Parts: sequence; structure tokens; C-alpha cells
Amino acid sequence: MSEQLDPSTPWLIDPAIGRIFAALDRDAAAPRFVGGCVRDALLGRVAADIDIATPLTPDIVTARLRDAGIAVHPTGIDHGTVTAVSEGRVVEVTTLRIDRETDGRRAKVAFTDDWQADAARRDFTMNALSAGRDGTVHDYFGGVGDARAGRVRFIGDPSARIAEDALRILRFFRFHARFGGRDLDAAGLAACAASRGMIAGLSGERIRTEILKLLAADDPVPAWRAMAQAGVAEASIGQRGDTGRLAAMVGADPTRDPLLRLAALLRGDPGPVVDRLRMSRSERERLTALAFDPPLVAPDAPALRALVYRDGKLRTADRLILGAAEGRVDGLDRHLALVRTWPVPALPVRGRDAAALGLQGPAIGEALRAVEAWWVAEDFKPDRPASLARLAEASNRFGHA
Repeated sequence: MSEQLDPSTPWLIDPAIGRIFAALDRDAAAPRFVGGCVRDALLGRVAADIDIATPLTPDIVTARLRDAGIAVHPTGIDHGTVTAVSEGRVVEVTTLRIDRETDGRRAKVAFTDDWQADAARRDFTMNALSAGRDGTVHDYFGGVGDARAGRVRFIGDPSARIAEDALRILRFFRFHARFGGRDLDAAGLAACAASRGMIAGLSGERIRTEILKLLAADDPVPAWRAMAQAGVAEASIGQRGDTGRLAAMVGADPTRDPLLRLAALLRGDPGPVVDRLRMSRSERERLTALAFDPPLVAPDAPALRALVYRDGKLRTADRLILGAAEGRVDGLDRHLALVRTWPVPALPVRGRDAAALGLQGPAIGEALRAVEAWWVAEDFKPDRPASLARLAEASNRFGHA
């Protein structure tokens, strides 16, 4: 008996997606839903993306969709992929394909009408599933059983799959973190360990994407520990990482923020890891602050407000969560609520107020900084008249130009 998806699966009954499917479903060239959306539906999860595959070539796909009044964008035309937009729903449509050449980073493909051959080029059995419009699941490699058992298993020879794209090493651990059971597939783990040297040829951007997705899992600790033991963590970021700190962060952080979890993993200056992963300036600044800012210890409300005013909401929240992970902060949710909801005020006086009192040049900044320090120490309570009076006192102290 063939496997059937729940007929109430949202994307199966979505009229906007149905329009795309219907536009392609002619001349015995029935399309299918493929990959992650089928896997997620089978496991009762919400799919992030909807993908459709078809034997039709991209030019025919484009023509049929446009004839149906559906917008089409050639987002990956060299690999047979176009993006269809129907009533705001975005769906990638890809022509069935096989790999002609691979170099461990990218593949040259040829189009085919063979569904099993297309499925065979995918990485894991649970990702090679496809389903018709009626929800009938097509499974060529035992992916249904693997998905339900929480077993992330390569299609065919794991070493051969990795040789096609070394990023599959990291995907193996990332998918285990999200879908896996207790134990990793032994053959896949051994192949990843043996092939870890190939990671050096991957771009930092691709590594970063996989690592941050892995760290966003409910509990990434077992998968990262396995990565470290296999030498994959060090091949990826230059160090094994501190899984004890990661576990503490996972237990403390209600946001499941992957950058916070990465900061917990890292030891020492994060600069080399930031460079390896080609992170953005904001990511670099945040990881550096997380590495060198001391965690907060039992903060009170005025101290938190002062930190938010000085360092911003994100940096203060990060220090709170780090403190909680180290057992130094109680009532994390209450503290985070204050940080995130407190409306940061503006200093009630400005440079023009100081100038009106006769101050000029550097004396203006000195006077304003003095008033600001007093205002913060008073927990931001003094209003404009009180602040103007304090500024007048400061002007007498700093003198007139």
C-alpha cells in the first residue's frame, strides 16, 4: 500500500499553489511536490518552502505558467529552476535532472524525465521523497521509514554523495540535529569523518549557513558533539567548540538564537571564526562583544535600564542570557521583558541648550556628558526643567569660552 499524506496538509489544498500545479499538469507530464515539504508533511511539521518538480524543461514551464497568468522569475535557470509567484505564494519549480559533472562544490546538470534518477542525486533518503497532487508519496530509497525512525541516511554510498558536494558533510549533522534520533547513521558518520578535509574547499558563506541552521535546532548539542569527535567541527571553524557551554546556553536561552549559541561554543578571540565564515560586520561586532563583555550578575532594574541606554537592547539581552547560562542571573524572562519593552528615552537637553548658556566648543560636550551621567544615575527620571537646571550648574563649572 502506498503512503498517503494527510489530505488536510495546507499546501495540498492551497488554491494558489493549486494554480501552479494545474498549469503544469498536462500532456502526461504530471508534476510532483518534492523534498522537504513532503518530508515535513509526513512528519506532521510545517513546511518552510514548497518545491515542485516536473519533466518539463524550463522554457515550457515558463510559458505554461505565464499563460496561466502566474508570474515567473528565472532564479536558477542554469540548474532548471524558476520561481513561480501565485497570489503571493512563492514556489520553486525545477526540471528533473541528473548530475553530469561534480567537483565537490557544484554540479553540471542535464535534464531528464526519470523521477528515480532525479531522486538519486539528492543527499538523504528522507529528502528524496515526492508526492502527487492527491498526496500519494513516491519513495525510491526507503526515505519514509528513515524519516519516521529519525535516521539521516545518505542515498547509496555516503562517500560518493559527499564527493559530489562536500557541504553534505555539514548537512548530515544539521539534519540529524533537526530530524535525527539518538544515534547517527554509522556509515554516514564514518564517511563524513574520512572526508572532512574537503570542507576546506567550501566557501565560508556556505559553511556559515549550515552551522547557524544546525545551531538553531531544538537541541544541537548531540550533533555538535558528534561533529567534534569526527573532526568536522575543527575542519569547519578551526576549533572543536565547548559543548558544555553550548548545553548551558541551550538550557538558558529562550530565543534559540544561533549566534548566541555559536558564541557559547567559541573559545578565545572569535576573529578567526568570523573571518572563516565570512560574517557580516554586525555579526562580527556581536560575537566580539559576546566574547569580551562580562556576563551580567544579578542585575537590578536601574542597572539594566542604564545598560540598555548605553549598549542597546540586543547587547544587554545577550549579556543577560550569557549570565543565565553561567548560573549568575535568576528571573531571566522578567529581565528580558524589561529590556525589550522599556522605551529608551532621549536626554532632555541638547547642544543648543548648552550654547544658549554661553558654552562653546569642547565645553558643550563636557557639560552634556556631565548632565547625562547624572540623568542616568537618577534612573532617567529628571525631566527637561530639572535637566536644564543641572546643565546651568555644569556650565558654571566648565566655564564660558
